[in-house]
Amino acid sequence: MTTISVLGNGRVGGTLATALTRAGHEVSVAGRAAGAAAAAVRAARIVINATPGAGSLERLAALREELRDRILVDVSNATVDGPDGLPAGLIYPGSSLAEQLQVALPETRVVKTLNTMLFPVMTAPAMLTRAPDVFLSGEDRQAKEVVRGLLGDLGWREEWITDLGGIQTARATEAAILFVPHVIRSSGFAPFAISIAR
Repeated sequence: MTTISVLGNGRVGGTLATALTRAGHEVSVAGRAAGAAAAAVRAARIVINATPGAGSLERLAALREELRDRILVDVSNATVDGPDGLPAGLIYPGSSLAEQLQVALPETRVVKTLNTMLFPVMTAPAMLTRAPDVFLSGEDRQAKEVVRGLLGDLGWREEWITDLGGIQTARATEAAILFVPHVIRSSGFAPFAISIAR
């Protein structure tokens, strides 16, 4: 059992919190209130950033002391939304939210994952008709192994998990969000994930 704090109580945060609790972890969920988030982070070993990506950097940078020595699992994508509310561009072109978080939080071990799929797939990858892929980006090997274990608890098979390397590789997976609006417009809001055919 691991103590986990999920920052963000929307569809993504709620889905992850429910699945991780079901897997036997001690999970708390904190909304946008700064005091509640700080208390939740202090009590956790692992923190999941499921807050809207456009405001994540400012929100988490304010928790720098609380996040010291924690593993921060970043599942958000920082995007500029179009008039229909779907992603139309990246806030950090040539970089990534995960890289910006690692710079702002040098004593926190940031791991990027679960950001290349619609949220229902995060906790039920076997729902898809073909094997999906999930990616890990981060500087700390041990932190990535811990996150790999959490992915297993969420139903991800070992062969579906690919460690891409350092945190800079998150800029590639975050850019994959630009597929999402086109796929949704073409085939509707049906669960899907970015996969690598081998």
